[in-house]
Amino acid sequence: MSEAGALVPPGPDEVHVWRVALEGEPRLAERLGAWLAPAERARADRFRFPRDAGRFVIARGRLREILGGYLGLSPERVPLEIGPFGKPRLPDPAHEALRFNLSHSGTLALVAVTGAREVGVDLERMVPELASEDVAVRFFSAWEVQALGRLPTAERVRGFFNCWTRKEAYLKARGVGLALPLDGFAVTLAPGEPARFVEADEPEEAARWGLRALEPEADFVGALAVEGGAGRVLCRTWPGLVAWGD
Repeated sequence: MSEAGALVPPGPDEVHVWRVALEGEPRLAERLGAWLAPAERARADRFRFPRDAGRFVIARGRLREILGGYLGLSPERVPLEIGPFGKPRLPDPAHEALRFNLSHSGTLALVAVTGAREVGVDLERMVPELASEDVAVRFFSAWEVQALGRLPTAERVRGFFNCWTRKEAYLKARGVGLALPLDGFAVTLAPGEPARFVEADEPEEAARWGLRALEPEADFVGALAVEGGAGRVLCRTWPGLVAWGD
């Protein structure tokens, strides 16, 4: 990586993960929002609360800054389109070697960037009230529900969100949305245990992907799913390029 605005693309075995704050100086959302395409602005307008709309705008504006740094384009000229299941992508064949994914939760976002390999990233703020047994039984596999139940009580919230983010990152990497059932595969979830698949309805497909846990800030859990394995993961903050998680 070089100075902001002129970024060196990821190598063949690298993933760049950018941590982005979704709150900042006054009028930040207004400034970054000037770069958004009409469809992005329309989506922001559909949020019920101005705070959520502002965070969405900042996330998309920062995404455009980051991609523009790799592509040598100003943020408003970065060509973005939405795939069939809602995954943003670069449609221009000249940029097809650069793959990326965005996730945001609360006051934080993560942007993952790779070269010519599909990638998915998910981020969740740990809210204990959401980590219920009922939700786990509804969405997790039987193996995961049992593994969660074996954890000490103090570790179950993190275990729940470890599971959730790893599953979501995998679905986003494949670009299939919920067409692939969440309980159709199982991942590790115990705190401190490496992220990996343990069961899959499509074992050959799951074998194509590597998982990696991310811890961008206290109270947040994240995960990467990368085609061919995560390899070297470089974690930096945008803007500023300050390292985290290395």
